Amino acid sequence: MEIPTTQKALVYDEPGTVSTKLVDLPVPEPGQGEEVLVPLTDSGVCHSDMSVMTNSWSTLPEPTPKRQVGGHEGVGEVVKLGPGTHDSDLNIGDRVGIKWTASACGHCQPCQAGSDGLCFNQSISGYYTPGTFQQYVVGPANYVTPIPEGLSSVEAAPMLCAGITVYSALRRSHAQPGQWVVISGAGGGLGHIAVQLASRAMGFRIVGVDHTSKADLVRSSGAEHFVDITQFPKDDESATITAHVKKLCGGLGAHAAIVCTGSNAAYAQALSFLRFNGTLVCVGLPEHEVQPIANASPGVIVANQYTVTGCAVGNLQDTVETLRIAALGTIKIHTRVEKMTELTSIFREIKLGKLQGRVVLDLS
Repeated sequence: MEIPTTQKALVYDEPGTVSTKLVDLPVPEPGQGEEVLVPLTDSGVCHSDMSVMTNSWSTLPEPTPKRQVGGHEGVGEVVKLGPGTHDSDLNIGDRVGIKWTASACGHCQPCQAGSDGLCFNQSISGYYTPGTFQQYVVGPANYVTPIPEGLSSVEAAPMLCAGITVYSALRRSHAQPGQWVVISGAGGGLGHIAVQLASRAMGFRIVGVDHTSKADLVRSSGAEHFVDITQFPKDDESATITAHVKKLCGGLGAHAAIVCTGSNAAYAQALSFLRFNGTLVCVGLPEHEVQPIANASPGVIVANQYTVTGCAVGNLQDTVETLRIAALGTIKIHTRVEKMTELTSIFREIKLGKLQGRVVLDLS
């Protein structure tokens, strides 16, 4: 195909606010270091993109620069191999994905330990590295992700972040088939994928916790029980909702709890949902003022032998396994396809908590 010299891209024109702008940018050239050029057809929109755009995460070292191209869930076909890619397994026409971790060195201790998402030398798509809200992107040949046949690009895009993250989180829970897992934020972009992976691919019994508006999505995703947070008082220190969840889980509580939302209140509740030897997996990042997890005193953790762990993002192996599961057709992501010009309104919808499932941008 003929490669143009310019492309359409969406930039954060006023970082710190919910605002994007459609601009013309030069098409990048794949450089040394085995890079490839990928014209993107689709890009998922993630809550993380909004947090980066609005500078809402205190854990990020620097504020987002103006005119940053956001996005980290892109899918397209390789059209050009840069210098040094002759030893790569990639070919022109291969369909690949671009993830949150745009590149990893492969040599530092996290990479050697199979935690390439924590690479000391990583670059992050959409944060000081041009992301996937553009029509052309370059990526390292050894780190872009092959997309399996049988999985559409629209379905694949959200799996490149939401899918691999919750799959990794479920694995880190150490839950076994037939055991109870509570998923907080079960009707969100990450949560509804987690419910499906947990119930349909991993054999867990799921209690989904979310707002009443998400009930149908959570149940249709495979949750055995849905807990409507609006039906419980906020001033009883989680006692009422805890008793209800533990009853649903056979009286003792859940073997694991996965928090897919950035709500401090959700974290406070989730620890109390656990039975003895239970595992809390932290996924969602609270924005702005981050509070310690309520009730997570050393005494409580020791007395119940709880495990509290985090999950930043999955590694390369998690990505391969997640996409393989998705290609089998057992996971049906609740997606909505929108034009590039709708990105700002999509972010506003996310900010209000009204979005169900995921939105994928058509970049054509």
